Amino acid sequence: MTSSHESLRGRRVLITGGVRRLGRAFALALANAGANVVVTTRRSDEAATDLLQAVKPLGGRYAALHCDVTVPDQVSSAIEEAANFLQGIDLLINNAGMFESAKLENLTPEQWDRIFATNTRGPFLVAQAALPHLRSSGQGRILNIGSLGGIRPWVTHGHYCSSKAALHMLTQTMAKAWAPEVSVNAIAPGMIRFPDEPERMAAKTPMQRDGSPADVVKAVLFFASAPQFITGQVLAVDGGLGLA
Repeated sequence: MTSSHESLRGRRVLITGGVRRLGRAFALALANAGANVVVTTRRSDEAATDLLQAVKPLGGRYAALHCDVTVPDQVSSAIEEAANFLQGIDLLINNAGMFESAKLENLTPEQWDRIFATNTRGPFLVAQAALPHLRSSGQGRILNIGSLGGIRPWVTHGHYCSSKAALHMLTQTMAKAWAPEVSVNAIAPGMIRFPDEPERMAAKTPMQRDGSPADVVKAVLFFASAPQFITGQVLAVDGGLGLA
């Protein structure tokens, strides 16, 4: 039986918002599994340089591209540049996102539009532009990074929750529309704690801890190597927090 590590060797992966936090963790894990990886970032900075230095010794093909997923022309250019660099795209991870707290009664139209532009419209634009490359791949996959907030209502994050709920529905719509050539799934992380952050929701979580980036990475690696027959799924990675 082929291991997941072997099945990802040489795979051509594009990750939006891939130089920080979860995006960086995804890029490192996929590079370590033997994939060739292009990440996008809204700004050129040390984070992109640091990531490229970290994956360089692994011997694959890696690049960081500038792209604001809310700007259609930048999306089109980045997709073509990534596809040329990788010589195709097998897996798209729509990770670029925006998080913001605000009382629902105080939300402005600008706040609402801005978060939907990044969290819902952006993944649509990127996936639409990448679709021809994913179809020609023969093993095309899209993985959207949603949120537990798209499943459970958080009263101080109404616009965020709504944008992620819309992304989950978009995932299922894409899965039906673009089958059988492309499988489309989503991951909905709960409270994810990075090493320098305090525990926040452990007491309310059945598993009695916040999630770690490694928990979400393992879910990404699963979908990256799982049978393409699995499609249209939204997997909560939340330690049972959504059950509370």
